[in-house]
Amino acid sequence: MFVQQLEPVADSLSLSALVAALPLVTVLVLLGGVRVRAHYAGPIGLAVAVLVAWLPYGMPVGQTLSSAAQGAVFGLFPIMWIVVNALWVYRMTVRTGHFDVLRRSFGRFSDDPRVQALVIAFCFGALLEALAGFGAPVAICSVMLVALGFDPVRAAVVALVANTAPVAFGAMATPVVTLAQVTGEPLDSVASVVGRQTPLLALVVPLLLVALVDGRRGLRETWVPALACGIAFAVAQFTVSNYLSVQLADIAAALIGAVALVAVPAARRPAEGRVRAAALTGVRGDDLDGDDLDGDDPRPEVLRAYAPYALIVAVFSVAQIGPVKELLAKATRTFDWPFLDVAAPDGKPVGGNVFSLPLLATGGTLVLVAGAATAVVLRVAVRDALREWAATVRALRHAILTVTSVLALAYVMNLSGQAAGIGHFVAAAGAGLAFLSPVLGWFGVAVSGSDTSANALFGALQVTAARESGLSPDLLAAANSSGGVLGKMISPQNLTIACAAVGLKGREGDLLRKVLPWSLALLLVMCLIVVAQSSFLLGWMLP
Repeated sequence: MFVQQLEPVADSLSLSALVAALPLVTVLVLLGGVRVRAHYAGPIGLAVAVLVAWLPYGMPVGQTLSSAAQGAVFGLFPIMWIVVNALWVYRMTVRTGHFDVLRRSFGRFSDDPRVQALVIAFCFGALLEALAGFGAPVAICSVMLVALGFDPVRAAVVALVANTAPVAFGAMATPVVTLAQVTGEPLDSVASVVGRQTPLLALVVPLLLVALVDGRRGLRETWVPALACGIAFAVAQFTVSNYLSVQLADIAAALIGAVALVAVPAARRPAEGRVRAAALTGVRGDDLDGDDLDGDDPRPEVLRAYAPYALIVAVFSVAQIGPVKELLAKATRTFDWPFLDVAAPDGKPVGGNVFSLPLLATGGTLVLVAGAATAVVLRVAVRDALREWAATVRALRHAILTVTSVLALAYVMNLSGQAAGIGHFVAAAGAGLAFLSPVLGWFGVAVSGSDTSANALFGALQVTAARESGLSPDLLAAANSSGGVLGKMISPQNLTIACAAVGLKGREGDLLRKVLPWSLALLLVMCLIVVAQSSFLLGWMLP
């Protein structure tokens, strides 16, 4: 058995944490500074993590490699499994021409790209996050924006920034449910606090999106629909997560936010705004003339264009029905991971020794089912559908390498004790713990790309530190998840998914430089919110 150490470097927690951060720092510097492609930066970062785990942290080579293998498998299934199948659905709609029908449908609602960013990246993306998560919203929404004429870089940035407010309650509230399980706190208590933090982000993110699309002019001209959408989303997320159902919080918020946006007259741009819309997105003005947006598509074809996404919503909704959920769960395989026997610093075995393989009850399989139904609805022959699936895998080969190596890095850091050392270093902040608590969640998501993983890693630590410092355990547990959502946009995993979706091969570093300032700025806002909630300023907000 390998027992994790918190202070292996000179018996110093601070020095040990500094060394433990080397793998993540390596990846971020390679991506953002040196501009190394992600499918090279990921394996290099993994190599650094293996060396740190083996040398200063003393993890046996065999167990180190075994933990890396477990992370790589998790990267393939379920992470890339859902991305591959989500993009496969998109490719079939392109092949049949129905994606153009969908684009024209959105364009007829509003040819203003700022409003389109709200409809697709914020509202529709939140719905996908609620149902699937794990990169699907970024992959699908960025592609839809490109199809509407957005520059690929701008589309990816908008999709990444939008994928924040709904993340804590994403994938049917899996991150919050996991947080309650690992902390021992009641689910309703933890979820209610998260539901009083992330809605505040929802008020800001729509305004930020229109500013990203069109700068100050966009904010000046479209703040009304953006604010209406954000307020409706925030109120719905707060109400449902606190008083109705944690699992339905994002679904309700996405739908109500979209309804509010549609109801605002300012959301519809006048015809003369088309030239400006073309300028904003980099599309030539004549590309938007003629039948491109004004042509009337037959109603059956419009319904078919929306069918793939309606099928995704339907399949995921049915999968949450009690008997169906139990039936799907029976196909889950759980077993001891070979050549791995790790104990936490207190001597108790860690959860990573056991691996769970949800063959049917996972987002990727459900999207695959929806994809098969899509092929029938869109009348795609079986042979053509299989060819499109194989072509999707080929197109994502570099993304698959990046995601598997980054997840392998995360698992090595987690199981060797590197992540725990960093966590304990942050938790030792004493009076500054309320401010740094969201930073810890942000760091966990930046490493793993998953708010669920960050909650599993640092949730219990946050509660322990809160009790030792006299702060609310529910507040710091929630802060871990709420701060974590802001690390999503800088996660190498999500950066790679965004680049792969819009054809920006090797441009992950460019995206990182564009979204990192917003990630840090929003993180600062969340830190200040948590500090205020821990004091008399906003303490009244807590249940």
